[in-house]
Amino acid sequence: MDLFEYQARDLFEQHDVPVLRGIVATSSTQARTAAEKLGTPVVVVKAQVKTGGRGKAGGVKIAHSPEEAEATADDILGLNIKGHTVRKVMVAEGADIAEEYYFSILLDRTKRKYLAMLSKEGGVDIEKLAEERPEALVKKTFSPLDGMTDTFARELATEAGFSAEEAKALVSVFKKLYEVYTEEDATLVEVNPLVKTTGGDIIALDGKISLDSNASFRHPEHKDLADHGATDPLELKATNLGLNYVKLDGSVGVIGNGAGLVMSTLDVVAYAGEQFASNPKPANFLDIGGGANAEVMANGLSVILGDNQVKSVFVNVFGGITACDEVAKGIVQAFKILSSEGIEPKPLVVRLDGNNAEQGREILTQADLPQLEQVDTMDAAARRAAELADQHS
Repeated sequence: MDLFEYQARDLFEQHDVPVLRGIVATSSTQARTAAEKLGTPVVVVKAQVKTGGRGKAGGVKIAHSPEEAEATADDILGLNIKGHTVRKVMVAEGADIAEEYYFSILLDRTKRKYLAMLSKEGGVDIEKLAEERPEALVKKTFSPLDGMTDTFARELATEAGFSAEEAKALVSVFKKLYEVYTEEDATLVEVNPLVKTTGGDIIALDGKISLDSNASFRHPEHKDLADHGATDPLELKATNLGLNYVKLDGSVGVIGNGAGLVMSTLDVVAYAGEQFASNPKPANFLDIGGGANAEVMANGLSVILGDNQVKSVFVNVFGGITACDEVAKGIVQAFKILSSEGIEPKPLVVRLDGNNAEQGREILTQADLPQLEQVDTMDAAARRAAELADQHS
């Protein structure tokens, strides 16, 4: 789960990372009140969206009075920044900046270690910097067993070109940010920029945090950080039903049992779609898992068929732990549920193989469900699903 900047700022503050005061506003009037409450000569009005490039899009502006903060917030609220509509702004204290740095900690899955990155050039597009001048960005891995030690933090700062005196001021901040990373079970903690003020203070001026959803059971308080207003309603419905679902941009709904099979199915559908004029692509990832029963199958279909972009559905099941007759029962049950809800069925291509496949096929044949076809092979089923999606596009 990615957090908004103001949520990252709040977590930083809880772990004693030096930050500036900031107040969230959802209207221009609230922004004016926030500026009055902060009482500083300068405030910064910052769009709260989960994407980069806010400044270039006009989503970060300086205001020199509460009245100007109100007018600025009115301009920013409602902006579309890379597909994200601004519904909140954070009114923050202004800072007297002398230098801007970049710092982050993330998970390096390939090396099974943590990765710390540091640059003396912050406040810029770090991806562009890493590509054009990689020597300006220091990358250094370290073991979770060792953690962010004083020695490691100093070495990181030294390699990035900081003096011994500068490194001394940075070490404590790095360790506090590492504390956020570990204690909040994050996969990313990023500060861009981490600034040095003219008074010599180090402040996290902007923050980004990604939390590991696999650790959510350890952090019930993280539920309050979820932004349901910006969550796709189908993904929210799937989450509430306990489904492994990710919405994509295509028109062929995909259901399978096992992440590996589903990923393979996405590739096969995408390849098959290239043969048709509308080039239909997968509309989602949905893994019903091993041992899925009829209810799980029904829930999965109800989510996918609720997507207006879906023109056809491909159910690809290889029965192992999951019995194909249970899958077939789930499909029949799903049609009954959708019919009771007034939802029209869409073309459905089903490929069953493995455990109890013959029984499953017989159940579907006897049910004689509208717009359902059974195809024996994965490639042929993917092609038929893409063809049906193309016909209904």
